[in-house]
Amino acid sequence: MAAIRHLTSKLAQQIDEELMSASGSQFSLDQLMELAGLACAQTLATVYKNDKYPRVLVCCGPGNQGGDGLVAARHLRMFGYKPSVYMPKPGSKDIYKRLQHQCTVNDIPILNVKPDPIATLKSALDDTDVVLDAIFGFSFQPPIRSPFDAVLRLIKQSKKPVVSVDIPSGWDVEGNIHDDAESGSKVGLEPDVLISLTAPKEGVRLFKGRHFLGGRFVPGALAERYQLNLPPYPGFDQIVELPSGGKL
Repeated sequence: MAAIRHLTSKLAQQIDEELMSASGSQFSLDQLMELAGLACAQTLATVYKNDKYPRVLVCCGPGNQGGDGLVAARHLRMFGYKPSVYMPKPGSKDIYKRLQHQCTVNDIPILNVKPDPIATLKSALDDTDVVLDAIFGFSFQPPIRSPFDAVLRLIKQSKKPVVSVDIPSGWDVEGNIHDDAESGSKVGLEPDVLISLTAPKEGVRLFKGRHFLGGRFVPGALAERYQLNLPPYPGFDQIVELPSGGKL
């Protein structure tokens, strides 16, 4: 089978639009977030069993990536984990607020970031076993601004296991790991596990950790038209593990 296709930012956006367009698959954003978040939760649960890694800190950015994280937190709670949600800057869209509410009614703590989001993160990292990174997505553009520069530094310094969603926070789609505005040092995360959504992005070709794909919602005709060369998913799993470099 041919190697799986890696997507540029432009192509990833084009496929997302087609998945949701009236003339395409007509998925709603809610549906795609639900499926993506489920795949993220299943990936973390596959690698980090809840008998050894029960406490998960789900770090959410203000965009759709953060929405995926909120969905993942809810599923992790159903899987028997003890997730908590850290949002340095919560999203303002209605869908984000609804997903946050769903976490609350499922007894998932939403950490209070006021008055100091960095102090909150320091305390949370001391009381967690694994981090789910849902901060920046494939639309990320540098520079990394406050407070996210300090957030990424702290997560790296904690040495906690990290599972990143779609692309590690602080990387762009081409794989460049960007400097923070304050120190000029590289603060992009270096996760142990990556869960690519739909198809891997160009920037993760050199990723060396365990790499999973979650995109069982992609219609076969769309995958064929874009020559994605997606692997088969085993059984009823929402994820499939990719060998190093995404080759099959």
